[in-house]
Amino acid sequence: MTPTFKDSAQELGKVLEASLAMAPAVEKAGEAIVQAILAGGKLLTCGNGGSAADALHLAEELVGRYSVERRALPALCLNADATAITCICNDYGYEHVFSRGVEALGKPGDVIVGFTTSGNSANVIAAFEVAAKRGVTTILLAGKDGGAARGTCDHEIIVPSSNTARIQEVHTLVLHQWLEAIDATPWPETLP
Repeated sequence: MTPTFKDSAQELGKVLEASLAMAPAVEKAGEAIVQAILAGGKLLTCGNGGSAADALHLAEELVGRYSVERRALPALCLNADATAITCICNDYGYEHVFSRGVEALGKPGDVIVGFTTSGNSANVIAAFEVAAKRGVTTILLAGKDGGAARGTCDHEIIVPSSNTARIQEVHTLVLHQWLEAIDATPWPETLP
């Protein structure tokens, strides 16, 4: 039987209530993003499917704007370039689609946010592995039990739900909270 809107909204309410325990982790990860950019770093994002859309959403709000006028900020979504994706997948395999981007663009002081509702996306995990070797701060946004990525990142936000839709809805709330913190930051005209 198809859940009604009311059913889904009530389920989301329960997941949001349980997610309140994540607040310190969300705020700490958001501060890591702000501090990295203030120090001259950039934000990299990645994900698959709906999580790819979340990764795009986060990066575009930094380069563009969220809710206030501010300077453009350095962010790049690794799943945004179709030519790079098809080249890497064809030549190296899909599991390397994001790690090659981190290898090419990541530097110490940068941050990568990987979205994976299951925590088991091999290409996101591979990106985290390369990022860690390059001194890039890693932030996991997952759900369920955190999957294979759990315990591998500097910051981990694991939504307490096994429903992919509810996990993605909370991921959107988390990325919007980070954007609130970014918009509240007094950005200098130039960055290091």
